[in-house]
Amino acid sequence: MTVAFLEDNVLVKDDVDVVDTDAMLMVRVQAGDLDAFGDLIARHKNGVVNYMTHMTRDRGAAEDLAQEAFLRLYQKSSYYKESGQLVPYLLRIATNLLRSQQRRAKRWRELVGLVDSNSRRCEPTPQKEALSNEATEQVGIALSQLPARYRAPLVLREIEGLSYREIATVLSCREGTVKSRINRGREHLRVLLTPYWKGEF
Repeated sequence: MTVAFLEDNVLVKDDVDVVDTDAMLMVRVQAGDLDAFGDLIARHKNGVVNYMTHMTRDRGAAEDLAQEAFLRLYQKSSYYKESGQLVPYLLRIATNLLRSQQRRAKRWRELVGLVDSNSRRCEPTPQKEALSNEATEQVGIALSQLPARYRAPLVLREIEGLSYREIATVLSCREGTVKSRINRGREHLRVLLTPYWKGEF
């Protein structure tokens, strides 16, 4: 960056390195400057990843969440209001992403329980957790085999956590139809998963 200054009453120009503040970079990001966005990532990536690693105890998951957090920051940059709090703002995005991920994982476990007629409520152990992960995978496979008219409302309800009214809006149908399709979807899942629960494959 070139800076002008007076020396013996003569205007002189000199090249000096001036580090943009977060606020300055965000103004550039809001204008669509990808270089400024890259500078923000380089500046704060390690901090966000380290924070999420402490939260998840999984470096890989932490890096994925950090990447998604920066992506959300860029996509929603027009909503950012400068207050000198970019780092807390960024960490809040990452935290909310983690919470959403945890809620989604919880709903998956609940869905497994809904379609597992032999589900047992035992204290978690590494073996039980492995079985739970396997069951979740099998539910995902079975879910992909459902007709779209049953799969869509079931996923929106059990995985994404939408209300019946919200699902009806998304699918352009009545709430009663949504409830009926979800119930039928659950029954179809039970049928598809019966061989798995019985250890037949």
